[in-house]
Amino acid sequence: MKRTAWWMAAVAGLLLGTAGAVNAADEVQVGVGANYWVMLDDIDVDEVDEEGFGYLVTLQLRNNMVGLGFDVEMMPERFGEDAYAGQAYIILGEGLYVAPGIGINNVDGDFAEEPFYNLRVGLNVEVVSGLYLDINANYRFNEITEIDEQVGEIDTDTIFLGAALRLQF
Repeated sequence: MKRTAWWMAAVAGLLLGTAGAVNAADEVQVGVGANYWVMLDDIDVDEVDEEGFGYLVTLQLRNNMVGLGFDVEMMPERFGEDAYAGQAYIILGEGLYVAPGIGINNVDGDFAEEPFYNLRVGLNVEVVSGLYLDINANYRFNEITEIDEQVGEIDTDTIFLGAALRLQF
């Protein structure tokens, strides 16, 4: 219960901070994307895929060389169930960028006990006026993930290759 209350407070703070950041941002980009992911270690669990595709909704708030990024990602059958991941990034750079971030997984309605960390490197280019293509590679890691009580703890370090199209407002 205490952990749920903490996460609710963190999400509320993030939403309030985002509302203020949108007003201050020079560029606001909203879009959708997809990625392909591969776990780095072999996992000997039948219900857990070691690779797959994910889909995301993305928001970026940019001021020249610094920005904020927020993604909500859906990964079918990530841990034997559909998984969702909310993520936040600090974006450094314009066209070519690096973005350290943090996020949390939600599998079958339950939030993970610990967040994951992400390092993204990408190229964000304007294809036509106001339409951006973002091609990126991500390394996502956390201390240890427990899939369920029967499986125990496993290493879920994962590489993601993704692309997103965003409209600038």
